[in-house]
Amino acid sequence: MSLAGSAPPTVEPSEAPPPGPGETAFYQALTLWIGSRLGIVLLTVMAGGMVFAGEGKPLLERWRAWDANLLIVIAEYGYDGEPGKPNDAGLPAFFPGMPLMLRLVHPIVSEWTLTGILISLVAGGVAAVALVRLGDHEGAEGTGWRALLMLLLCPTAVFLFAGYSEALFLAFGIPAWLAARRGNWPAAGLLGAGASCVRITGLFLALALIVEYFTGPWRAARGGSPYRQTIAWLLAPFVPLALYSAYQYGRTGDWLAWNHAQEAGWGRSLVMPWEAWATTWASAAGDGQFAWAFRMEIAGAVVGVAFTLWLLVRRRWSELTYVGLQVGALVCSAYYLSIPRSALLWWPLWLALARAATPRKDPGDGWAEPLRPGLLVFYALVAGPLMVLNTLTFLKGGWAG
Repeated sequence: MSLAGSAPPTVEPSEAPPPGPGETAFYQALTLWIGSRLGIVLLTVMAGGMVFAGEGKPLLERWRAWDANLLIVIAEYGYDGEPGKPNDAGLPAFFPGMPLMLRLVHPIVSEWTLTGILISLVAGGVAAVALVRLGDHEGAEGTGWRALLMLLLCPTAVFLFAGYSEALFLAFGIPAWLAARRGNWPAAGLLGAGASCVRITGLFLALALIVEYFTGPWRAARGGSPYRQTIAWLLAPFVPLALYSAYQYGRTGDWLAWNHAQEAGWGRSLVMPWEAWATTWASAAGDGQFAWAFRMEIAGAVVGVAFTLWLLVRRRWSELTYVGLQVGALVCSAYYLSIPRSALLWWPLWLALARAATPRKDPGDGWAEPLRPGLLVFYALVAGPLMVLNTLTFLKGGWAG
């Protein structure tokens, strides 16, 4: 039978394909990240009209406090500080990555405080997407967004909004770790170098990447034998550390100026861990806002040590290197300082908590399965109010971690 002149068969339009895992992670991350940023903006505005009413200090100026101000000083005047004012011996403790980014963005956003907030906004968005993808890569479906939510509810999450260096470090560090987990060592090395420009924590990340290269699960996917020619990429994170040390040596004649600035600016030096504990415990036993801050430091130290031991028992060697070295350095300081804030950088912690809170499709221990979603709710109910309280403390000009 001839088909000449017959109408072509009707083709029904197909439905749009479902989003892939990467696209889903992208939307989940940005939804949580942007929503949480809007929440902090709303909290700031409401606090300005209720908590800080009549104080006369502009709301934006409240975000230029502590390290955020010191980073702006470096960006504006360099490590010699503002002309005509006493030199701050602690400035070399801050690595140049954040000040350089402030200088780069400042011609576009003329207000220094807003520049820092904008950098944290964009960098934090990058880190959020990477964390969700890393969580989904390593755990069951839903691990990623749970890890991000726990990070955003961390009691010290205010520092991911302010013009601090934490968000910028995470924007390099978490993608570097994800690249390493996937066996992409050139990307891991270069992103690790970016992290090393921002904080000394990049040194611990650099060492952890090397451990990951020799012990990580990627080796099984590659046949169990690492490609030795690619390990050279993992030397890249050490380059910014060496260059910054050389720069400060040219200024001060001290190769370890960044380390000695900790002692000159904040009285921090290495001591035995029991000495650091005793000093911090005595400070926490007093009254006032700083006593509560030191109590939070002790809580952060306990969590850090407990998690380090957990990583040791589980033989998660690369994560143990990254987190354990940080915890070791912090608990051997003359007194505990910024441990809860440093926890923002411990993405293995947030991933471990998220895995514990993510239901399994085929549970093997039936009675425990219903408790898993409850872990996230319990954490949110405890950590969320503390996060709000610390945000208000920061806006008030107090020490918040």
